Amino acid sequence: METIEIARKAIKGDDEAFLQIMQLYKDTLYRTAYAFLKNEHDALEAMQEVTFRAYQKIHTLKEPTYMKTWLVRIMMNYCQDQLKKKKRDSPSEILETIGYKEDTTYLEMNEAIASLSTADQQLIFLKYFQNTKIKEIAKLERIPEGTVKSRLHKALKSLRNFLSEKGDAGHV
Repeated sequence: METIEIARKAIKGDDEAFLQIMQLYKDTLYRTAYAFLKNEHDALEAMQEVTFRAYQKIHTLKEPTYMKTWLVRIMMNYCQDQLKKKKRDSPSEILETIGYKEDTTYLEMNEAIASLSTADQQLIFLKYFQNTKIKEIAKLERIPEGTVKSRLHKALKSLRNFLSEKGDAGHV
């Protein structure tokens, strides 16, 4: 059965279809949770919570073609809430504290993304980590495609500036 048809059934309350949808997108959702929360336990907990939230609210999804994007958005919102609650140190701060300096490009990129606003982080994540199309992001955010493009451009410019400043500071 086609994914969109399964999504339609899930939206109408078919529990079996809902389970099929969650099975279909479990890897994407787990990767999303792990990217934000940085550990397996928290990512698995996020999977459970998001499955519950999605089950409760699936009837509110209007367009079955956006099922994946909708689920990822629920996951990102949940993860952002968890990070705010725990006020964790960033991984780069923890590693620097213990004297770890190898592979700073990955750490610098995490730090650069963390320097963005929550909205910009989510936009970057949807576009570049989940390969979500600008049209889908616009529909999800209920904003024009041009606004998505300009926000993406601004976020990328901020990332470039952060990384170039970081690079300049590292060579001094």
